[in-house]
Amino acid sequence: MPDIIPRHKIKGVDFCGSSFYYYIIRSDLGCYMRSCDFRGGGDLRIYALHPACQNGDHYFADEIGQFYIIKGNSYRKVMDLSTDTESAVYTLHPNCQGGDHYLSAFDWFYIIFQEKGTYRRTKDLSQDSGSDEFALHPNCRNGLYYWGLPDHYYFLKPASEWGVEYYIGNDFEDDRCVAVYSVHPDVLNFLPGGLSITNGPAFRKWDNIQTVSNDSPTPVTWQKKVTKKVGYNTEKTSQITQNWKIETSGSITAGKLARLILKWQFSFSTEYGGSSANAEKESLNEETEVEEQLSFELKPNQRFNLWQYQLGLGSEPVLFCQDLKITDQPNPPPEVPLPHV
Repeated sequence: MPDIIPRHKIKGVDFCGSSFYYYIIRSDLGCYMRSCDFRGGGDLRIYALHPACQNGDHYFADEIGQFYIIKGNSYRKVMDLSTDTESAVYTLHPNCQGGDHYLSAFDWFYIIFQEKGTYRRTKDLSQDSGSDEFALHPNCRNGLYYWGLPDHYYFLKPASEWGVEYYIGNDFEDDRCVAVYSVHPDVLNFLPGGLSITNGPAFRKWDNIQTVSNDSPTPVTWQKKVTKKVGYNTEKTSQITQNWKIETSGSITAGKLARLILKWQFSFSTEYGGSSANAEKESLNEETEVEEQLSFELKPNQRFNLWQYQLGLGSEPVLFCQDLKITDQPNPPPEVPLPHV
């Protein structure tokens, strides 16, 4: 099964927990999701991410609703990721630098060092006051993302035969498990790599949209307007965001957001359900029909095949590319029109 892309492999993507809400930051999309229930997919809201709050190395939050954004050896503290309200920048204490994951829980800050198999607990990230370092239980070392709420910590587990799950605990040292829950499909759709789990891995191929043949004993000139689909499958994209409430104040629509998520999914490697295809040159518009005038001569008993390049998920085409090719062979063209990522 394809997996969710871990935090260290995609910049600006992270999880936060604060009071009653979970947050998923997608700086690469310019927005974030807020949810009260990853298991049930309840109250999924999408907000714009303020430019000053984008491109962070790490994101986390505390129990009073303050968000922290780490860039390099400093961090920004802000009350609202959409407006950058009450923001201030501080220097990370040297002991608090270089962590793999950061979170807040139990009125402490936690810094996970996965390679070392340790975690640091501190009261203040700039002063490192009241700090100590502890061994990380082996079962707590394989999280893709970590976040905290006032009385528990959470981490997203790699996909297994049971799908994508998240773990709830209260002690990193002895692995005291409170519960393990499955992530709702509507939440998975927002995660990098999630579409391949809910819809199937991405594919790309040439599709034969028409075959033209000359069965007569004389040459003929074939002239015709060919209608082709170009753009993103409207029905498929609407399914991605249908249970999300977009709160981005007009900066992005549900359709555009879905198409951006798809574009990123296609660019991921096959390990994460992508096809390593760079679709930057393709339109982000919804699916439309375009006419193209074609004219060529067919020799006696000659056959031509018209091919269009497309990207899809599972077995369903999602993006109809602009590229058309004409061949006199039954096999698809060998060219790959989209750059490899």
